[in-house]
Amino acid sequence: MHSNQFSRRNLLLGSLGLASLLQGEVPAFAGTPEQGGIASLPHFPPRVKRIIYLFQSGGPAQMDLFDYKPQLKDRFGEEVPKSVYPDERKTTMSSAQASFPVAPSRFGFSQHGESGTWISELLPHTAACADDLCVIRSMHTDAINHDPAITFQQTGSIIPGRPSIGAWVGYGLGSENEDLPAFVAMSSKGSAKQGQPLYNRLWGSGFLPAEHQGVKFRNQGDPVLDINDPSGVSRDVRRSMLDSLAAMNRLKHQQTGDPEIEARIAQYELAYRMQMSVPELLDFRDEPQHVLDSYGPDVNETGKYASNCLIARRLAERGVRFIQLFHQGWDQHNNVPGQLPKQCKDTDRATAALLKDLKQRGLWDDTLIIWGGEFGRTIYSQGKLKPDNYGRDHHPSCFTMWLSGGAVRGGLNYGQTDDYSVNVAENPVSVHDLHATIMHLLGIDHERFVYRFQGRDFRLTDVHGEVIRPLLA
Repeated sequence: MHSNQFSRRNLLLGSLGLASLLQGEVPAFAGTPEQGGIASLPHFPPRVKRIIYLFQSGGPAQMDLFDYKPQLKDRFGEEVPKSVYPDERKTTMSSAQASFPVAPSRFGFSQHGESGTWISELLPHTAACADDLCVIRSMHTDAINHDPAITFQQTGSIIPGRPSIGAWVGYGLGSENEDLPAFVAMSSKGSAKQGQPLYNRLWGSGFLPAEHQGVKFRNQGDPVLDINDPSGVSRDVRRSMLDSLAAMNRLKHQQTGDPEIEARIAQYELAYRMQMSVPELLDFRDEPQHVLDSYGPDVNETGKYASNCLIARRLAERGVRFIQLFHQGWDQHNNVPGQLPKQCKDTDRATAALLKDLKQRGLWDDTLIIWGGEFGRTIYSQGKLKPDNYGRDHHPSCFTMWLSGGAVRGGLNYGQTDDYSVNVAENPVSVHDLHATIMHLLGIDHERFVYRFQGRDFRLTDVHGEVIRPLLA
């Protein structure tokens, strides 16, 4: 009797633990294929079915990677003119410096592909995909510090509490796979072992129904806790337990009418199905060796960027709508020449492998891939400038992101910055514009996609945002 009680207790705790990963405090709605979304969506035929967002947390330095400024080599050590970079726009981390010297990139650039896109020597594998990239050099944001900037990129607001973009997509379009969540988030750390913290709200549901929060795959240990049944517990026993639990929840629902109870029932069912789908998803033994090799030597290490990229492709081919990878470590305030090459080595090969793999699998045409961080970096050196060393502070006024996939114009270089890579000089693109364009490619009119909360209609793009149509194929 004691042994049976112990097994049932572990069985229940395992279900609750897995369910809590999928939602937190309130379990999430499982959905069924092509169900769970809003009946009126999409507003028009979508160009893409899914998003893979390769978020580079910390702020990659645009002038060291994509925004080539060869003329700055002749201005090494000169003061950045205050007319270009006024004091009031500097952060407190560097504003007290006596000097703000120009720090040209130490890395070589060359043109790639038929498009002639300029890309740093630090990204040779990405450079080989130049004609598949739609490079936006004129991004700008409202925030100068990490937390509000990354919150803005993920939710459309610098103030925490709004739904993440993945939650909006899941809420609007529902799930394509009844055995996996509509929205999955993963994270990895760079070789520098540093990085800004990542909070659950970055993939949270905000004020949307709780079931639309992203499911986080952990970067150490088991990617999903409690995914396996306790020792000695069969699938039949678990099935019986869930049926009994559902019956009790339905009785409670009859008494209270609380819609979250139905969501809880559905959540337990998804957790049950994920016990079969997730282990198969994360088992790379069916991958050809040449595919594993293409992602690099870290592909079989849980929590590494390369491994997460391969998981992203496997999620994509299984119908997950929104897949987000957060890679930490791009916050180089000092020793850019020592740290940035490590970050690029961690990510470059796997990023390019993912693009090629999506093509080989027939997924590239209807997948939108996004690469970029929350802001850029300063052209002036944070700290003392040396011939072989410099640092870079935060910079929101211009930075680079790129898109890829069959729905956007590969080989396009959109927007320009000024001579110092400080301000946007041509075709500015805001975070709201980026969000509006993403929604458009999913078949959603961002101005009509609203959710009423506390007496106000909210949308991802707030009251802003325009679709950047020159980017579209």
